Amino acid sequence: MCFAPMLFSSAPAQAAGVEVMNAKLESTDEGYRVFVSFSFELGPDLKNAINEGIPVSFTAEVEINRPRWYWFDEKTIRSSQTVKVQYDLWRRQYTAAVNGGLKQNFNSLEEAMALVWRPRRWLVADKNTLNPGATYNVGVRLKLDSNQLSKPMLITSFSNSDWRLASEWKRFTFKADDK
Repeated sequence: MCFAPMLFSSAPAQAAGVEVMNAKLESTDEGYRVFVSFSFELGPDLKNAINEGIPVSFTAEVEINRPRWYWFDEKTIRSSQTVKVQYDLWRRQYTAAVNGGLKQNFNSLEEAMALVWRPRRWLVADKNTLNPGATYNVGVRLKLDSNQLSKPMLITSFSNSDWRLASEWKRFTFKADDK
């Protein structure tokens, strides 16, 4: 298992500030899992909000389509994984929860953000979902999920570039295993 080194810039994060560093689909006994890593730096306003206890959610999305020469691509699979990062003011610890599951505790924001920068490989398709031997177009992206912000923070997010984190779709092809 190899992880790409994380690159950080000193410029404030903007909409184009999130980069997909590595992305691939892997075949396993359970099905197909996505491996992806992202690179970006949290802007000062976003860091301050997290440090004040405001929960911030990041959503990684995967889209798998089968190209067809005679019609539009067949949308086969759409999957997402959301990581909610928050600072617990009472316990003075950062927490992160994947898809609303159990919260994990971390001593630093960087440790909690590791779940966002390098999400765990998650199952996006069962073995029988993709046609054996077929080639698929895969797209991966990450965004700060403003839908999960409180109303006052949502208003702030419109006027502040720190809150508009999103990557472009990283696209690649994948050939499903033959049976």
